[in-house]
Amino acid sequence: MHKAMTPTLLAAAIAATLPLSTTAAETVGGRAAVKLEEVTVTAQKRAESLQDVPASVAALSGERFDSIFSAGDDILALGARVPNLYAESSNGRAAPRFYIRGLGNADFDLAASQPVSIIFDDVVQENVVLKSFPIFDVQQVEVVRGPQGTLFGRNTTAGIVKFDSRKPTWDSDGYVRVGAGELGTANIEGAFGGALIDDRLAGRISFLRQERGDWIDNTYTRGSGGTVEKDAIGGFTELAARGQLLWTPSEEFSALLNVHQRDLDGTASVFRANIFQRGEEGELSDHFDRDAVYYDSGDNNPQEYEGAGSSLKLEWDLGDVLLTSISAYEDADGSSKGDIDGGVVGDGPGPILFDAVTEDRADVSQLTQEVRLASNTAAPLQWQLGGFYFDSELDVTSIDGYYGATTVTHGNTAWAVFGQTSYDFTDRLTTTVGLRYTYDEKTLDVGAQNVDGFALVTGDASVQEYDPLSIDDDQLSWEGSLNYQLDDSASLYLRLAEGFRAQSIQARDVAFESSPSVADSETITSFEVGYKADLLENTLRLNGALFYYQIDDIQLTAVGGGGNYNRLLNADKGVGRGFEVDLEWVASDNLLITAGAGFADTEIQDADLATATCGSGLCTVTDPLTGDGLALIDGNPFQSAPEAIFNFTLRYSLPVGSDGEAFFYTDWAYQGETLLTLYEAKEYTVDGQFEGGLRAGYTSFSGDYEVALFGRNITDEENIKGQIDFNNLTGFVNDPRILGLEFRKNF
Repeated sequence: MHKAMTPTLLAAAIAATLPLSTTAAETVGGRAAVKLEEVTVTAQKRAESLQDVPASVAALSGERFDSIFSAGDDILALGARVPNLYAESSNGRAAPRFYIRGLGNADFDLAASQPVSIIFDDVVQENVVLKSFPIFDVQQVEVVRGPQGTLFGRNTTAGIVKFDSRKPTWDSDGYVRVGAGELGTANIEGAFGGALIDDRLAGRISFLRQERGDWIDNTYTRGSGGTVEKDAIGGFTELAARGQLLWTPSEEFSALLNVHQRDLDGTASVFRANIFQRGEEGELSDHFDRDAVYYDSGDNNPQEYEGAGSSLKLEWDLGDVLLTSISAYEDADGSSKGDIDGGVVGDGPGPILFDAVTEDRADVSQLTQEVRLASNTAAPLQWQLGGFYFDSELDVTSIDGYYGATTVTHGNTAWAVFGQTSYDFTDRLTTTVGLRYTYDEKTLDVGAQNVDGFALVTGDASVQEYDPLSIDDDQLSWEGSLNYQLDDSASLYLRLAEGFRAQSIQARDVAFESSPSVADSETITSFEVGYKADLLENTLRLNGALFYYQIDDIQLTAVGGGGNYNRLLNADKGVGRGFEVDLEWVASDNLLITAGAGFADTEIQDADLATATCGSGLCTVTDPLTGDGLALIDGNPFQSAPEAIFNFTLRYSLPVGSDGEAFFYTDWAYQGETLLTLYEAKEYTVDGQFEGGLRAGYTSFSGDYEVALFGRNITDEENIKGQIDFNNLTGFVNDPRILGLEFRKNF
């Protein structure tokens, strides 16, 4: 006879799906009460409790993480799912741009640097193409907010997003998850691993296949008698795999080999002409139709990328010291093509100044090496010392239908030495200090220009001579913090940190008969105070932080204007202030709630800085203008920086029989006012955008399987995600509602 489902069994069910942490069952008064357990993070390159780290950190795992990607979304789906974290892209699934606390970089060029660093399995992914590697078989994601220059180096002035895949274990385990939904959505993900030689060699293989069919019609009929192209655009197929081997020939040494690969074949961003309602704030025009475009060129915006990489992590336990070496190599190449005017000249929709089709090709390689010594004791003094080397090369080819193809080569070499130490003055008070010295050099070589360009025939272009360009800089990054344990359940911390984003070279304009532009390094000084607590007998976790930062010589990218230029510039200052709050609450044995709120008030401070406005002249600029018609942007918020982000999840479950449960899970994210351009214009200011998701299904604990209905963007919101301002009121939007069915089997 089966026993009735006990609170302890229900606690185990909740533990398997709780978004931000696990739970424990503790006997109280003869019954098992569900409580929050400790969350372990590696935000400081050593395993620590989330509540002990003197920084604002959020961790994603379990059902909260899996639900976000149930419809085959890419890494951009993390945007607004954590307070003060945002993500967007005008390059489809190939080049995401991240923002933390309002700080990011909206530059669409494939050579652009970003102040948010993406870390996959302890390896930095510097180029935007490398940042787009698919997310699967992930143990945990950590979002570490604020400058992380001491341990993670330059280009982390906003923070880091750190992904840790599931590692090989000695016990055999695995899973398969399959899903199918609307618009030809089909996903399969799985992994299997275990011991190959007992206590000596273990392995794990993970794989992913995501697919969506083309679902957008191209309604341009190409002359009399033409036919509409049904389901011509919008689909993709993403394949990825990862293999890992863990070798432990002795208790003192381990080696972890990670080999991974991806293959993307799909649609680049779908640009739509004149979708902004002129004179209105962030409103879609009456003719907007998400299911259709009107393209006469661009080959329906194809996108293809391949990538592969490997890393080798070696660890030696030398007694009181742990020695770690991480060697890694990454490589990716591919292309994206697009009808970026979004319509047809003379035929709409709306006014289109000229035909504009571009194609970008990238070939990037990256080599990194890190060596680190760290204390390995329980003493009050903890420390780590290390060195880091980075070398990358990027070939970017920009192809314009009139100017032809131009190729430039970017090189970047950097090295650093760093150290961090923490000391427990008492059982309650801990201080941490860190320092890093970095040398960074960037180079640019211009190769072939205007290949097959008609502009050479008309005389509008010529092959020009460019001397090789080289710039370098060296900087000190540092941090200091105090963490005070108020009592057994709550702590207060103070953190002061300084970091920098290295100098940048932008060479896209070479393809359009202009010279490269250069931006000096930007430096940030950040102050935050935070509170962390596990309350109500460890059923409520409440973490919050207040922050203020100032960036000197902040790097900005001026994109657009009449010539559609892409120019780097430095503003005198940028400032940001705000807060974030992360909450998780086990309201009952059956009800789990998480919530988050983030606010970031950002401001450009440079009284004389001006930039070109929309080249089409169709937007409604609200900034003061110079005599030359440029917009003065002093006082404007940072570009693509949401002022507010809110998120919420709820999970409710009920026992079914003796060994199962029915569950309902929903998640929501809200994005507040966001300026899409450097200058303020009514059309390019969006506010109040949100999306929601749900999962409802049944879990069998004895059969170790789950079946669920899922939905993403369940209210079918039409949200503006970005713009192109040089030709018309072009924009691009989010995906429509996807409903589907999912099955998961663990073994």
